[in-house]
Amino acid sequence: MPIEVHGKSLDTDEEGYLANLSDWAPEVATVMAESDECVLSENHWEVINFLREYYQEYQIAPAVRILTKAIGRKLGKDKGNSKYLYELFPQGPAKQACKYAGLPKPTGCV
Repeated sequence: MPIEVHGKSLDTDEEGYLANLSDWAPEVATVMAESDECVLSENHWEVINFLREYYQEYQIAPAVRILTKAIGRKLGKDKGNSKYLYELFPQGPAKQACKYAGLPKPTGCV
């Protein structure tokens, strides 16, 4: 099911992940979040940008446990915990945040 961003139609898979990772732009994340009735805050963007950097370095979208530990190392223990991440991304920190970041669905996510 495609999404519309600035009049351009972007292909997604059946779960809403971008079909073409190069289609991602910050506006794409905003449109995806709006469809989930979510307004992206600075804290959301911190995680989204972290995920994009992680993917660029490792070529894999991290599962939630790895994401939590990696964020804890980079952003501090107050942000590197499941409670904080689930408050930002209630559909699942790895799954929902990776979708907004334009990344593939993390391995191990149902």
